[in-house]
Amino acid sequence: MSHSKKKIAIIGSGLVGSLLAIYLRKYGHKITVFDRRPDIRNVKFSGRSINLAMSNRGWKALNEVGIEEDIKEIAIPLNKRAMHVIGKPLYFQNYGKENEAIWSISRGVLNRKMIDLAEQAGVEFRFEEKVWDVNLPAAELYTGETEKGEWKAYKYDLIFGCDGAFSRVRHKMQRRSRFNYSQDFIDVGYKELTISPNTDGTHKLDKNSFHIWPRGNFMFIAMPNLDGSFTCTLFMPFEGDVSFEKIKTKKDANAFFSTYFPNVIDDIENLTEDFFTNPTSAMVTMKCYPWTYWDKVALVGDSAHAIVPFYGQGMNAGFEDIFVLNKLIKENKNDWGAIFKQYQETRKPNTDAIAELSYRNFMEMSNKTADPMFLLQKKIEKHFAALHPEKWIPVYSRVTFSDKPYADALAYGDKQEAIMQQVMAMPDIETIWDSKIVENKILELLS
Repeated sequence: MSHSKKKIAIIGSGLVGSLLAIYLRKYGHKITVFDRRPDIRNVKFSGRSINLAMSNRGWKALNEVGIEEDIKEIAIPLNKRAMHVIGKPLYFQNYGKENEAIWSISRGVLNRKMIDLAEQAGVEFRFEEKVWDVNLPAAELYTGETEKGEWKAYKYDLIFGCDGAFSRVRHKMQRRSRFNYSQDFIDVGYKELTISPNTDGTHKLDKNSFHIWPRGNFMFIAMPNLDGSFTCTLFMPFEGDVSFEKIKTKKDANAFFSTYFPNVIDDIENLTEDFFTNPTSAMVTMKCYPWTYWDKVALVGDSAHAIVPFYGQGMNAGFEDIFVLNKLIKENKNDWGAIFKQYQETRKPNTDAIAELSYRNFMEMSNKTADPMFLLQKKIEKHFAALHPEKWIPVYSRVTFSDKPYADALAYGDKQEAIMQQVMAMPDIETIWDSKIVENKILELLS
């Protein structure tokens, strides 16, 4: 059976919505993308972004549809972390093996490019047109100026909700019987800041590194942009001793940056400026199920599974949704009931796994990076992995430099952690950590 041409609506012109539109156009479907916001190509960026880290899963999805090289032109490869720890000289940690890197991309620059590529493929975008309601069984959506005003109805064969963590499409699905939904906000917020380029346009910090300033329960990160600047993100509790609520004046902000981030002092002027201009944003883990309604409506990306950003996998997971969906379209031809059923059953365990890994990474970054025993455990793992690379692949590498299921990475990580708990309980582990005894113990536990 061939693919019959469908009329398809996508709600949301973000990264996932734009990529899905490009994929579906390849089958000759008529695609309309609705977005309540203005066209991002005409908007000055609003300071609500964390630069994106594109890794294997994201590239695989872009490659499949032939746009990987277009996107590499606007990305910078980062092959290492640069650690800015108080009282220590700057040091670097390679991400993985030779040639393994994550890629820094400005969210706004990428989104603009994706919309351009989708338009070139023949996708129609309807900006500043807000979807207020969806009739799920009929695949009808209603747009209008206001919630109480006059609405316009549009009828489609299929509707995809790509409208983010607070999805309007999902909101409608939530009213159905037996729809599971949960959201969990963490008590840490984030604020976007900027480190400007040098006067000659070069980067002030190493441009092929992901810069991290870990400070216990708060931290600062910086990722490079093509124009020589860095998009920085300050992650910090909303309330508490060191928190967003405590920084009320420019003087407070100056004191804060001078105390905790002395090596960015040259940029303090625009850091404090950004601090009071840009909003403080919240972070949420959102889970739901089912993701589909009959053979009519499906949720993709954050509208189905929003996660906290501490594994750099939000966009990559959304792009992987589309890669999997596409594979199922090829296998099931025009049977959208079967496509949607297999899509949600395949993806749900994996997106739950990356949500769990991202949350754990947040706990690790905020609570354990200063714990000597935790740091020793990481040192032992690294030492053993160098001796037996085929026997010990770090969870980070399984997630970032592989396209094996997230659920497998979580299971392997749990197994590794159980082994390390036994290793850390060995007498005198501080002095024998790099000995043959410890190596043999891990080998024995692995077998």
